Amino acid sequence: MRKRLDLVPPPLSMPGENAGKEILTFVLDVSSSMTVTRDVPGSNGEARTVTDLEYALQYVKLKIQHMVYSARKTEQCGIVTFGTIGKTNNRVYATSKSGYEYIDEFIPIAHPTTATLKKLDGLEPSEYDLDADAVDAIIVAIQMQGAYLKRKKGWTRKIFLVTNGKGFFANEDWESTVDKLNELKIELTVVGVDFDDDEFGVIQKDKPLHQRRYEEFIRTFGETVDTFVIGNLKHALEYISYPQVGASQSRLARTVIRIGDVQTIKRQREAMEILIRTSKCTAVARPKPFTKFAVKPKHDGEKRAVDRDEAFDVTTYIQPKLVTDYFVDNSEPKDDDSSDSGDETDDEKDNAKKNDENLPPELEKVEKGALQKGYKYGPQYVLCPDGQFPKLQTKKGIDLMGFVRQEKLRRDYLMGEIHYLWGEPDSRLAQSALSSIVQAMSEEGLLAVGRWVTADGRDPKMGVMAPAQFEKVHCLLWAPMPFANDHRKWTFPSLGTLRNKKGEIVTEHRYLPSKKQMKAMDEFVDALDLIKAGPEDDTGNATEWFDVGDSYNPSLHRLKQAMFHCQNVENLERDPLPPPHPELMKYMNPPNNLIHDAQPIIDKCIEIFGVKQVPRKVRKKYVAHNHVADEEDEALMLAENTLTSLNPSSGVAHQSTPASETDDDGDDDNAMLLDRAKPPNPQHLPTPSSPDGMNNDGMGIDRWRF
Repeated sequence: MRKRLDLVPPPLSMPGENAGKEILTFVLDVSSSMTVTRDVPGSNGEARTVTDLEYALQYVKLKIQHMVYSARKTEQCGIVTFGTIGKTNNRVYATSKSGYEYIDEFIPIAHPTTATLKKLDGLEPSEYDLDADAVDAIIVAIQMQGAYLKRKKGWTRKIFLVTNGKGFFANEDWESTVDKLNELKIELTVVGVDFDDDEFGVIQKDKPLHQRRYEEFIRTFGETVDTFVIGNLKHALEYISYPQVGASQSRLARTVIRIGDVQTIKRQREAMEILIRTSKCTAVARPKPFTKFAVKPKHDGEKRAVDRDEAFDVTTYIQPKLVTDYFVDNSEPKDDDSSDSGDETDDEKDNAKKNDENLPPELEKVEKGALQKGYKYGPQYVLCPDGQFPKLQTKKGIDLMGFVRQEKLRRDYLMGEIHYLWGEPDSRLAQSALSSIVQAMSEEGLLAVGRWVTADGRDPKMGVMAPAQFEKVHCLLWAPMPFANDHRKWTFPSLGTLRNKKGEIVTEHRYLPSKKQMKAMDEFVDALDLIKAGPEDDTGNATEWFDVGDSYNPSLHRLKQAMFHCQNVENLERDPLPPPHPELMKYMNPPNNLIHDAQPIIDKCIEIFGVKQVPRKVRKKYVAHNHVADEEDEALMLAENTLTSLNPSSGVAHQSTPASETDDDGDDDNAMLLDRAKPPNPQHLPTPSSPDGMNNDGMGIDRWRF
């Protein structure tokens, strides 16, 4: 069952209307055979004894936890148990009143929650041998899914059978069940405890005869199902705990691409609209947010009932509520030198927020209704009584603004998630029109620049559209990019040019690298090449060490592992969090062979550049704020004797250097700055003018005018 996780392949066709909707039903064996115990490794490295049911529930819980963690309402699941003693609760038995005994619809189909996992903890195997058949339980699961979906279309239906193959089975009248599975396109997965797995070389030769026949029947049954997977539970647990990149299909959204001015009557004949659908190609994965909790305060002396936790002196955690108070500081502005009084005022403000009765006279509490919203514009605030300024009147759709050559696109302009733009599935004309544009852009090597409005009145977004020709469909790939007004071209002095006081260029200086240093650094960079740092292939050639498809974000997967573990164990001291998955730590450290081969070059660079360890320095105690010296602070590497002050009136930082620490050499070094040339307009952001036919970024967008 373990397969190599490559990058998500390109789609062969556009997703359907209800893409990403799945319904899963777990058929779980709880017969008396599941009471067999075994030793499994615990999270602390020590073996612990569990039953086959507890062992199988680990897989079911992990599958459900993935659905709870993703929080997608389009994923539904239910659980059917067979072998339940004294309980027959299923819709098939209620209709026929015969057969299908000891089968229970344990959890109805719904979106799983933490309550679903808690209910699974109460499952226990039966104490007696009962004639509960797995095929009958699969039939109940099929009926259960059908009753839930009714006439809903577009759902992917899956059934997971989890058993140890030691219970009762009836090897007859199962062909009709296979026909029903194939008719409804239901995917069947069998996860067996101690089942043989040829892919991993797991073959149990001394397996009991009954279990071997049970497993042979399951394989015969599954081979006739169109979509069938069977595997060993141990390797299934290893696979499901493997870090995985979530791949899901988003729903298609309707919109339109406009070329030209479709609103002006005189130009409508020159313009056109193409009906399209949009869907996500990539999505940013973020860790789950945390909820803050605080210790519940003890009894404060008021007359109220003492709860159970306080009676037994138990520490209780509650979720704090956010309370916001507004204050106006009516005190006169202080001078810059009076830093002590300013700090005292800040302390008084903090205390005032905690206790309104001790408000200083210069602080006045105001209600939220008396406030007006405003935006800071330079040194002033612009009031906005209505809460927001009038929005730009926009219309839903994508306006094509022009084209740009592919080689002129700056990669750093692509700053967001990628979307697919498909032709309308129900319109051949729209698909042909979009396909023609895609082919023309591919042949000419062009990209399209567009302005996307997701709904009427929404803020527009600029983006670039690239042609994509897949096997069965042509589409555009949309990537957002910033507006022209968001571009800021900051000019920095050259790192390779030094000038003296006379303005002459200096070619040799300690701030300029020598040829020997440049050569040593080139060798150092080449020695750290990861292209050939991986293991050798079958032909003896070195392979690439880093593979994007096998690299994962530790902050996401480690946190996910911790959340799953804490929900499955009762005592973290007895069952601590296990170490991270090896695949998660694979790229944490550079390859040892690379470091070993590069060490001589590293030593050479240390010698040529004169690299020395800088001792830690203790910051001096600042009496005005009573700051304690911290020996762990890092030493200032550059300009450590330079004091910086900010003039609030001009907004320009001034530097001053103590005269006792300057000398002639230092003066010469300070004079040799990197192209110390003042910009023509230091108070405003540079906005260079654009030549004809070129925008500010030099991309050269050809704006079509209709």
